[in-house]
Amino acid sequence: MNEIMEQALLYDFYGELLTAHQRSVYEDFTFNDLSLGEIAEISGISRQGVHDLIRRCQKQLAEYESRLHLVEKFISAKEKISEIQGLFQEYQKSGGKELQRRIENLLRDLSENF
Repeated sequence: MNEIMEQALLYDFYGELLTAHQRSVYEDFTFNDLSLGEIAEISGISRQGVHDLIRRCQKQLAEYESRLHLVEKFISAKEKISEIQGLFQEYQKSGGKELQRRIENLLRDLSENF
């Protein structure tokens, strides 16, 4: 997964755990594509302060993921759902018992993880 997608997912899952100020600066840099200088001017802090704050936010979001693994579980579930969809389409064409067993196993894995 590319870094931008990873940062977006981490923020989607854990962004509310950041302070309002952290969220504002992080969003301006990551999603609004503002420069460090622009954010510094808006926020009233130094460019270096903005840089440090963004790095701390990234580290904090990564730490939440290392403890909770919500993004990892989400990605795993999406992959299994995609595989189930493919298997179901194949099953509709062939009607095989082996496909039915594989689908049931994937569904069981999904239900056990959530």
